[in-house]
Amino acid sequence: MKAAEEADIESLPVDEKFKALLRLCVKLTMHAYRVTDEDIDGLRAAGLTDDEVLEGVFVACQFNAVDRLADTFGLYEPLQLQEPMKASDI
Repeated sequence: MKAAEEADIESLPVDEKFKALLRLCVKLTMHAYRVTDEDIDGLRAAGLTDDEVLEGVFVACQFNAVDRLADTFGLYEPLQLQEPMKASDI
């Protein structure tokens, strides 16, 4: 899907409440320290339950953690860690 590949949230064929959640996930990915209580209240006002907000934020945080881990170790190819790392690789 072109909208997903281009990270075009507004063109995704999903409910507006989930677009709002995706926008928050982008914000927490780029600037987590800028997420406010008002952002969360806005998601509730858009119709999301607290469980939906928690799940969306949790998934984004886990993805970000794995992405940073991969960046740290320079993992760009699937199964790259199957071979033991050597000190010279670091």
